Amino acid sequence: MRRREFISLLGGAAASWPLVARAQHSGKLPTIGFLGASTPSAWNEYVAAFVQRLRELGWTEGHTVAIEYRWAEGSRERIIEMAMEFAQRKVDVIFAPGTVSAVASKEATAAIPIVFTLVGDPVGTGLVASLARPGGNITGTSNQASELGSKRLELLQEIVPHARRLAILVNVENPSNLVESRAIQSAAQTLGLAVTTLEIRQAADIARSFESLGGGADALYVVNDTLIFTNLTRINTLVLAVRLPTVHGTREYVAAGGLMSYGPNYPHLFRRAAEHVDKVLRGTRPADIPVELPTKFDLVINMITAKALGLKVSDSFLLRADEVIE
Repeated sequence: MRRREFISLLGGAAASWPLVARAQHSGKLPTIGFLGASTPSAWNEYVAAFVQRLRELGWTEGHTVAIEYRWAEGSRERIIEMAMEFAQRKVDVIFAPGTVSAVASKEATAAIPIVFTLVGDPVGTGLVASLARPGGNITGTSNQASELGSKRLELLQEIVPHARRLAILVNVENPSNLVESRAIQSAAQTLGLAVTTLEIRQAADIARSFESLGGGADALYVVNDTLIFTNLTRINTLVLAVRLPTVHGTREYVAAGGLMSYGPNYPHLFRRAAEHVDKVLRGTRPADIPVELPTKFDLVINMITAKALGLKVSDSFLLRADEVIE
């Protein structure tokens, strides 16, 4: 075999080694670029779940793997900048929780493996070709946001049976939110609810959207989004001022003062995403790792908020709830 062919073959073999083997060979730890769309304090529980699962799988931060954290604090522009930074730095894996983070990462690189979570519709937003065969350099876990909307509305109607007008608060810069919003509008019409959509793009739009609403709603569906979650205190203050019952996709919103939520357990999704990252670090291509759907769902009701709104919650509802905040 000629020398040039041998060198070429050797280079190709090295490129196919699992990252853990290459790291041991080079002395450099494999690096995960953690693209945090929110803030460290808001996602503390999620990060802990992710890191703990990695540790259980043999990846100890600072010893067998490096994790570089970046926090966008709800800014879409910063998410895009941070995704580009990770691509330029050539980290070994980009972990991208949220649709905006996943889309920004995919647009930043077609070479670096990407693992996402908290994405409502990976196929509908164009992130993957299919759930079973993602294709390309990206895979992850979905929260099925758009498919659970009708269930949330049915649960809301149990608590607020007099509701006839529904407002939807949605960040229209998030493509997954647009898919969910359309699904909610369709489900609301089936249930006989008139719909008003409150569209926001930045924090400054939140107060204006509530002002435009006036008294034109009996309940509010809050579409999960990093921008909305980052400004949750402001939103809850506005909601309580106009005495609107709210329905959400995850318990964190209810723990902060929302009325009720039904949806996947986020720490559990972060643990499962860590399993995807583990597979990538050990040499599996993202294209060969199916996107996983949630298996653990929580129904949460905040009785403090219910009482403040003068709502009566049936015993049967409370018995079905996974958590009752009192």
